[in-house]
Amino acid sequence: CCSTPVQETGMDETCPHMPVSSVPAKSHTGLSAVEHSQIEIIPCKICGDKSSGIHYGVITCEGCKGFFRRSQQSNAAYSCPRQKNCLIDRTSRNRCQHCRLQKCLAVGMSRDAVKFGRMSKKQRDSLYAEVQKHRLQQAQRDHQQQPGEAEPLTPTYGLSANGLTELHDDLSGYMDSHTPDGSKPDSAVSSFYLDIQPSPDQSGLDINGIKPEPICDFAPGSGFFPYCSFTNGETSPTVSMAELEHLAQNISKSHMETCQYLREELQQMTWQAFLQEEMESYQTKPREVMWQLCAIKITEAIQYVVEFAKRIDGFMELCQNDQIVLLKAGSLEVVFVRMCRAFDSQNNTVYFDGKYAGPDVFKSLGCDDLISSVFEFGKNLCSMHLSEDEIALFSAFVLMSADRSWLQEKVKVEKLQQKIQLALQHVLQKNHREDGILTKLICKVSTLRALCSRHTEKLTAFKAIYPDIVRSHFPPLYKELFGSDFEQSMPIDG
Repeated sequence: CCSTPVQETGMDETCPHMPVSSVPAKSHTGLSAVEHSQIEIIPCKICGDKSSGIHYGVITCEGCKGFFRRSQQSNAAYSCPRQKNCLIDRTSRNRCQHCRLQKCLAVGMSRDAVKFGRMSKKQRDSLYAEVQKHRLQQAQRDHQQQPGEAEPLTPTYGLSANGLTELHDDLSGYMDSHTPDGSKPDSAVSSFYLDIQPSPDQSGLDINGIKPEPICDFAPGSGFFPYCSFTNGETSPTVSMAELEHLAQNISKSHMETCQYLREELQQMTWQAFLQEEMESYQTKPREVMWQLCAIKITEAIQYVVEFAKRIDGFMELCQNDQIVLLKAGSLEVVFVRMCRAFDSQNNTVYFDGKYAGPDVFKSLGCDDLISSVFEFGKNLCSMHLSEDEIALFSAFVLMSADRSWLQEKVKVEKLQQKIQLALQHVLQKNHREDGILTKLICKVSTLRALCSRHTEKLTAFKAIYPDIVRSHFPPLYKELFGSDFEQSMPIDG
């Protein structure tokens, strides 16, 4: 079995049970065993999971190494069920083999990589620099962690400096997308987490202080809706029908590419409801455990919302501060909108943790009124029978709300939201929807804000009782989005 030379760092391809310690002191790359272990601080280049060494020429985890090996052995012809640009991360990597393989190839994985011999000095220097970067970031994180603080129990999530969301087992994963060469990012993001060191233009950002306000008493036929009006007296931007069609297609495509689940998949699973004993196991979970589970599920959904926002024409042209403000204020609202895709109004259940769950599943959270309101919203939105493109346009409209506090380029956001509103109106007309449906949709905004405000109240109350659970075990992105005071206001252990 072991007569074949070792081809990679970590586990031997021909002897999968051969431990790392039995690998020769120098491999085909010319790296020592010590250098191998140092490399593992760099996360997998494919999915961001913890890496195990250089495999087929690229630093990857065991999972992606095995996937690439199998793809080459079978010469498989994978197909993508979506648009051939699926998000590949630790949680979604098994969902699309085509896009995972394309990412493997794009970053340079190749069976031929083992034939190239020892690494050049330039390659070694580059690798050493990357290891040093990650070691420095690891040291910074260790310094930030309070003495005696428990390690997080959950995977961690972060919003990186360029607005991307990445999901990894440990924080080192999403340092790759941080600003290179030590250069400073825009003022909105100056640290790994948005809320650790708020800069002057972000300090005091109170997204939780937004109060629901009436938005439906506008003059019929005025063409304007609150949350979408121009503050400087400008008129609505002139947009051609071709532009509206292009924007509608862009947003619809972005939506379909970033949905956690295809609607067909969800519809096929509606019969899979929790059994009585399964439901009771959720109901008897400790409150803090159920909160933690829900925080993880919400954060996973928000990860896809961030990717959706990035793909909307015009969003990445906004200044970074405004991208962050819009995502902090609107991402959960979009999750609630998207929830209607996973809602079964006939049984009053929603897809959660692998099956369809009714309100009783969430009883141990201790916030029945919030859960009841969320289910009521899902049921009402479901009753409108929105198509995927209508959900997409409405989600974009909600996300690009120009009335958010702390926007730096408000007019620019207003113009983008106005175009999205016109594109939504265009799609509704094209789909021959009934008169007044746009008004009904716009009126849902106040309900969304009330839901998010209530979520914040419940989270604040929970945090007051379980501060250590929130600080140590909740996903960082969840804390970034739903409480700018989490990191600052927590008592520091002596």
